[in-house]
Amino acid sequence: MLDLLNANDQPGQYPAESYYTATADFLPQQPALKGETRADICIIGAGYTGLSAALHLRERGYDVVVLEAQRIGFGASGRNGGQVGSGQRLGQDVLEKQLGQDAARAMWDIAQEAKATLKSLINKHKIACDLTPGVLHAAFGKADLAHAHAEAEHLATRYDYSQITPLDAEGIRAHLGTDAYCGGNIDMGAAHLHPLNYALGLGRAALAAGVRIHERSRVMRIDQGEPASVHTDAGQVRARFVVVAGNGYLGGLVPQISARVMPINNFIVATEPLGDLADEIIKQNIAVADSKFVVNYYRLSADKRMLWGGGESYGYRFPRNLADKARKPMLKVFPQLSGARIDYAWGGTLAITTRRMPAFQRISGNILSVGGYSGSGVAMATQAGKLIAEAIAGQAERFDLMASFPLPSFPGGRLMRWPILVLAMTWFSLRDRF
Repeated sequence: MLDLLNANDQPGQYPAESYYTATADFLPQQPALKGETRADICIIGAGYTGLSAALHLRERGYDVVVLEAQRIGFGASGRNGGQVGSGQRLGQDVLEKQLGQDAARAMWDIAQEAKATLKSLINKHKIACDLTPGVLHAAFGKADLAHAHAEAEHLATRYDYSQITPLDAEGIRAHLGTDAYCGGNIDMGAAHLHPLNYALGLGRAALAAGVRIHERSRVMRIDQGEPASVHTDAGQVRARFVVVAGNGYLGGLVPQISARVMPINNFIVATEPLGDLADEIIKQNIAVADSKFVVNYYRLSADKRMLWGGGESYGYRFPRNLADKARKPMLKVFPQLSGARIDYAWGGTLAITTRRMPAFQRISGNILSVGGYSGSGVAMATQAGKLIAEAIAGQAERFDLMASFPLPSFPGGRLMRWPILVLAMTWFSLRDRF
């Protein structure tokens, strides 16, 4: 398998083709780890999970070291669609059937708090990341629409969540300049933001709080024990606890994680600034995700570009025609963008699980991990950092609740799991088309 840390990117550099890179408020590069050091906590990965955990642990008085193989926010945290969704990745009706009403309610409360945690960090640390309310879930077919409206009613009656408004075809056309959808829901309790600037803001806050962050410090080995030892090619951290927060970029570092967390790629394009056309296409500054299995997700940037994500690729290297992967589904929904120039096109590696819920895991008594957010990680990864801090401090109930959701390993082991996933994704993508 390819080394995903370097397969599609220049070592130590943010993707030059990304609109987020072009508009980022960068931090100075942090020094690589050299030699041996000690800490209460060693965190692997400087994305949302790792940085949130670092901040929450520092608030509790722990000495924290973060090791990042590339740069702060380099991975999925700095490349995603920027949507801050409501609820867990699976619907509440599914969670109720799987876990019972009480556990499902507790998971809903964790997800709701995730949005509040994100907003609190942005406000407390004055992170400029264009946080804006509103996410519209658009339905292509009548079955999708019926499910969306039933979910909105379920959340209103069972969970007192009244910020979702169901939309019919006329209602959705009041928000979007397209006839592609037959309706949907708009959730004004959800939001969207500039994902890389949010990650960089968390990094800036962590450094100000006294967290030691070492970039260009790839972890090669973890030796379990008390203390555990985390080894890079040039140094070592001995720590009471280790947090593994590398998501899709861990490779085979921890087999218990790679069995349940699978990396996949996704792609985003940014058009040229659209001027008045932007307001005709998206009539209110909201983000959109549709009902395709391979989801199309999009929104306008602060300078009125269309940021469109989607398209599948069944290889770990990004395709050469990367812009076309996202452009084709964009033009099916908004043919009026056929003349719009594509200024940026980039890919990123996220991670999924077999059942699309995040994988909260105790690798051993003092090694914890969370990853596999399956496309819904902006708020939940931030919250995961908070739950990790709680667990390390001895309040593990909420971490353990999330860890209790049954997540089977991917079939086929390390060698065959990818071909099996390709077959499954091909079937779902064909279902989307036909």
